[in-house]
Amino acid sequence: MQWLIDILLGLVEGFTEFLPISSTGHLIIVRAALGLEESVGFRQMIVMQGAAILAICWEYRQRLWSTALGLASDAGSRRFAANLFLAFLPAAVAGLMFEDTIRSLLFAPVPVAMALVVGGLAILWAEKRPHIERIRSVDEIGPLDALRIGAFQMLALVPGTSRSAATILGGLLTGLDRRTAAEFSFFVAIPVMLAATGYKLLDAREPFAPGEVQSLVVSSVAAFFAALLAIRFLLRFVSKHSFAGFAYYRIVLGGLILLTWQLGWVRW
Repeated sequence: MQWLIDILLGLVEGFTEFLPISSTGHLIIVRAALGLEESVGFRQMIVMQGAAILAICWEYRQRLWSTALGLASDAGSRRFAANLFLAFLPAAVAGLMFEDTIRSLLFAPVPVAMALVVGGLAILWAEKRPHIERIRSVDEIGPLDALRIGAFQMLALVPGTSRSAATILGGLLTGLDRRTAAEFSFFVAIPVMLAATGYKLLDAREPFAPGEVQSLVVSSVAAFFAALLAIRFLLRFVSKHSFAGFAYYRIVLGGLILLTWQLGWVRW
């Protein structure tokens, strides 16, 4: 049954990585609910996240390739790359400083549930406040806008907050329209998650256990294709709807976990 578990975990990672509902939080909850904390290691979670990021690279391969080719000659390409760096920098610095502490204290379902509820309320607040959409394309984002969005990304270090939700929340409060906020969150995920994946893999570079390579491959393939579907779904969805539906989902899920924990029905 291990391959079924690997597919399930890959689908959970892929579908939730780019939606503002927290992929890490969902993986922590699924692992705890199915009693998989011992059988599903931290390294598998990292590799699945890397596979989901590759889905972004594939989906936007033409934009990324043209940006790379234009860095030497095109001011727009340099501005786009600089904005990604500015949005990446705050989370990278904060991650190096606090990652180990956060992992030891907050990688559990109850803290995740609290973060889901708080993040959901924050999204509802951002959606209900007057929203001036002054930026309708990622090419219109300025350096200060990118840095502000990057500052919000630091919130995503807390499991359950969601990197996507933090970036989108920062984008909405900065004046991006919903589609641009979602799209910029995709682009920013590339340097942030690839750097985090590489760093964490170096930190977890012990020899592979028997069968681990197969689990990594199966779960990563599932995560890649699920992430592609999630990316396309989110862009279509936010073209006609707000992010409120995701907020309500977060609040309900987090509330159920906290309720069952408080009543002693589930030993989270």
